[in-house]
Amino acid sequence: MGTHMGAVLLGCAGALLAASAQAADVQVQVQDASGRSVADAVVFLESEQARRQVRPVAGLEMAQNHKQFVPQILIVPVGSEVRFPNHDTVRHHVYSFSPAKKFELKLYAGTPAQPVRFEQSGVVVLGCNIHDQMVGWVLVLDTPYYAQTSASGQAALSAVPAGRYRLRTWHARLPAGAPVPEQALEVSASGATALVRLAELAP
Repeated sequence: MGTHMGAVLLGCAGALLAASAQAADVQVQVQDASGRSVADAVVFLESEQARRQVRPVAGLEMAQNHKQFVPQILIVPVGSEVRFPNHDTVRHHVYSFSPAKKFELKLYAGTPAQPVRFEQSGVVVLGCNIHDQMVGWVLVLDTPYYAQTSASGQAALSAVPAGRYRLRTWHARLPAGAPVPEQALEVSASGATALVRLAELAP
């Protein structure tokens, strides 16, 4: 019995090592129609396998500071909860009418007692009823493989298992309600690179 159990454990360990050995990095470059680098784009990889790996992330926050949402774009896996602390000396009234998550945090200071849980994937646009210039986005994803581009338009997704994915790219300047651009991407054991052109970006 002991020998058999040891063999089973060794087999499981070998399978885990083989799976981790197949995980690699994916490098993505995002440009606009003129070939200029696009910063603050969110790139993510979707597949049935990726969906099964999604786990909520704890401790997420989108604060209000100097009458702005900070960060302005927050990426959260499906099922995650987000707190919205108000660090300003004035009160805010945070709301969303987006289909992916409709909610309202009525006029408040400090941090609301209950976080907001995001159960459905999609783009959630936030506003403040008191300060019209405030706008923020919560991008709710059903994949653990995502990253945001730097000022050079580059993003790196690490530890991505080999397989076939849909590479999707979102940016706040994409037309409201338009489908998120996507392209097929195959990730090998050595990784993958991709170039994304967002021709639809508003100036």
